[in-house]
Amino acid sequence: MSLESDISLLRRIPLFADLPAEQLRLVAFSSSRVELSKGDVLFKEGEAARTGYVVASGGLELTRDGIGAARGATPCEPGSLIGEMALFVETKRPATATALEKTELLEIDRKQITRMLLEYPHLALRLRAKLSERLKATVADLTRLQRDLGGQ
Repeated sequence: MSLESDISLLRRIPLFADLPAEQLRLVAFSSSRVELSKGDVLFKEGEAARTGYVVASGGLELTRDGIGAARGATPCEPGSLIGEMALFVETKRPATATALEKTELLEIDRKQITRMLLEYPHLALRLRAKLSERLKATVADLTRLQRDLGGQ
């Protein structure tokens, strides 16, 4: 894939969609390519997470504690961002990611994102606002679910 196609792919990711072209170019340029064959494991549940991944082609399946597709595995198709939290904070992988077919990914390192946010503080404020709104929506959804299930 070319730099321009990587930028186009990143623009489809909600987290990156509002970034100016210059910053998208920085993220794309500093990203690494990862290629997996069917059955390859990208990472395992519980491992330290220092990077995020964008699925460029193919697909992954996320599973927890050996739970397979029949019990709630999560598919990740082209355009999916995996490991978003790892781009901002130290964390562990909450699931194991396995390639469902030949898969190509962009790997984005937390150090690259941190450097960009330090150099462009206005972007940090925009991302903070976006993540804050998403967190509020998630809390509202969880509150509604708790109420629907008869909780307090």
